[in-house]
Amino acid sequence: MTALLRPRIGYYGDDFTGATDTLATAARGGLRAALFLRVPDDAQLAAAGPLDCVGVAGAARALPPPDMQAELAPVAAFFTRLAPPLLHYKLCSTFDSAPHVGNIAVALQALRRGRPNPLVAIVGGQPSLGRYCVFGNLFATEQAGGAPQRLDRHRNMSRHPVTPMDEADLRRHLARQGLANVAAMHYPDYDLDAAAQDARLDALLARRPQAVLFDVGHDSHLRHVGRILWTRARRQPLLAAGASSVVQALLAHWRHAGEPPSEATSADGTRLAPAQGPVLVLAGSMSPVTATQIAASPSYRRIALDAARLAAGEPGYADETVTRLCAELRQGHSIIAHTTPLEAAQGHGAPAARAAAELASASAALLRRVLCQCPGLRRIGVAGGDTSSRAMQALDIQALRYLATPAPGVAVCQALAADPMLDGMQIMLKGGQMGPPDLFEILLRGTR
Repeated sequence: MTALLRPRIGYYGDDFTGATDTLATAARGGLRAALFLRVPDDAQLAAAGPLDCVGVAGAARALPPPDMQAELAPVAAFFTRLAPPLLHYKLCSTFDSAPHVGNIAVALQALRRGRPNPLVAIVGGQPSLGRYCVFGNLFATEQAGGAPQRLDRHRNMSRHPVTPMDEADLRRHLARQGLANVAAMHYPDYDLDAAAQDARLDALLARRPQAVLFDVGHDSHLRHVGRILWTRARRQPLLAAGASSVVQALLAHWRHAGEPPSEATSADGTRLAPAQGPVLVLAGSMSPVTATQIAASPSYRRIALDAARLAAGEPGYADETVTRLCAELRQGHSIIAHTTPLEAAQGHGAPAARAAAELASASAALLRRVLCQCPGLRRIGVAGGDTSSRAMQALDIQALRYLATPAPGVAVCQALAADPMLDGMQIMLKGGQMGPPDLFEILLRGTR
């Protein structure tokens, strides 16, 4: 591994939407950052230039434990060679996971390789997205400006079709997945001075917990968490799990300490130019938030995709759908192609997870075919964490660079690819719960 590439932060995103949010957070904070869509080789790293933050996007959130271990093994080996002081396992801000799919304990065990630090940090909460962790319990707003709800009473997250969050206490939630001994730093500890905070953490670590959960209930808590993480990471390489608040915490600490992250200037990210040509949005999310966004998009033609026929690979159905979508796009119409509810994915447990994965894979294959037959398409959007992950894996894109943030938690990125059809394409990936009602209109019209 070349000495030129020695980043401060490495991260793995357990789905592609969250991975792009962390990319945006790092770039807007002044870090030289790139997100690779698979583990890069030395030539791809060198081509990206000096980086402060190196990300690898994956789909661990949608995988059962054996597949998670297989996916994360090369990631762990890569970051062991790259040796950033802090390795971030980027997970959903609502900790979507279960013992059978997206198991966080399995991920931490796989990525612990090369991280000798006795502290394994779990950062709860991301106030910028309306996620708050207090005394270990997670609260989330349903939409921007809404009232926070305890996660097990959240209208959407408590009923998630694959990973319903029926437990708001993150220590109990993680215990079900194999992290039975999780200590906690609660937000009143942040009123202590630095020495007292360190003494408090040392006392917790003396009990040899599997991890330590850090409350984040307010933006002001971030710099305290960031100081603790960076101080410990500089002693020994450290593993931290959490949403983009992990990077936010580090940036908050560096700002408070007067340490500029790098020689790079912060990416503005405040303006997205109008699309040059039609836009295609593939919506695989079944979230009420995404449903509202689809309904609030009068500039698009909406085409429903029969989820059952698509997931089953029904002969001729995908061909007919690709033909229809391409015909509309060639006529200059922007399209939202959205899947109908898939009955098999409405339950819980492994069968529902398999059904959801099959639908996401089929949707991704459909997107690839459309892009191959409509090479002039230069801006697309994908809604749904699993659908986004599968879609990006289906495309031969090497990496993403940050372009703009049309809404909190949503990033538009620019693709780096050897294929001219894909190189430079602008891609918005969004989780089901993210974005205002007019998000797809913003993707088309740009920001003013």
